[in-house]
Amino acid sequence: MLTREEVDHVAFLARLGLSDEERERLRAELGSILEYMRVLERLDTAAIPPTAQVIPLRNVMRDDVERPSLPVAEVLRGAPAREEDYFRVAPVLE
Repeated sequence: MLTREEVDHVAFLARLGLSDEERERLRAELGSILEYMRVLERLDTAAIPPTAQVIPLRNVMRDDVERPSLPVAEVLRGAPAREEDYFRVAPVLE
């Protein structure tokens, strides 16, 4: 079980202002989470790669198809400022 000081430290790191009742509830909840993690530590995961997935991965993106781009004049028509065939933007770093 976690100590009151450990709960206070976690609350400080998370910038949580907790009442005494909330601290005690968090202490119990975090304690049960850590106990469950101790159970999981007993599992042999040596043969499981770190990037293993429980569901198969599939690409949901469409194929990249080449197509003509918009004319420059049409693209720059709504630009608040332009310089020749380019957007003019304020400098970010000076």
